[in-house]
Amino acid sequence: MINKPIPSINEPSVVKDLIITHSPFVKITDNSFLIIEMQYPLLHLTNAIKECYMRKEVYEKLEEASHLLPAGYKFKIWDAYRPFALQKELYLLYKEQLIEKFSLHNLTDHEVDEFIKRYISLPNEDSLLPPVHTTGGAIDLTIINEKGEELNMGTLFDEFTEKTTTSYFEDKDNEEIKNNRRLLYNIMISVGFTNFPSEWWHFDYLDRFYAYYKKKPANYEGVFTLEEVEKY
Repeated sequence: MINKPIPSINEPSVVKDLIITHSPFVKITDNSFLIIEMQYPLLHLTNAIKECYMRKEVYEKLEEASHLLPAGYKFKIWDAYRPFALQKELYLLYKEQLIEKFSLHNLTDHEVDEFIKRYISLPNEDSLLPPVHTTGGAIDLTIINEKGEELNMGTLFDEFTEKTTTSYFEDKDNEEIKNNRRLLYNIMISVGFTNFPSEWWHFDYLDRFYAYYKKKPANYEGVFTLEEVEKY
């Protein structure tokens, strides 16, 4: 199961159907099966938060997934819930970088956004059609081995390259990277998560990306501030 090939799938579209589940957010700290290393505070982004929050069901699924890891291995969480202000900050930062990297200067604003959303969700201010990380249903993670070393997945987190596509190494000769990605992908998929195909590290549960692939309504609305999360 854990070495099953990763399929190449299309990017998700917006799912407008929403059946709101008032699930609590839980604050996650290091434990027996995961460690927290939130990336955006390390990058000194103005609106980054050090705390790791996710929906209760997401955490329960992650715990279920941990039982499929090889002995001594753990998950490392890079990002989970994001306040809307951080999502907007990331969009503005990455938009500038992506325009330069991929020479998008001659595209219309709409065309630029269509390209950018492969790498970062647009900062839609509608809490019923929100960026997935503002729902608490999206997590960014990798796997570490018994020595605490991150498995080689072929790219860095938030790297802007086609190599971040989850299935990219399926037709390449690097067996180590291929098998490491398969391990993460198949473990997460087997317990019910879906994967955002442009990012090998990004998995969803009950948010609108999940809803697209499962062909059902989304369950989580956007919760745009940390203060709201703590009271939710």
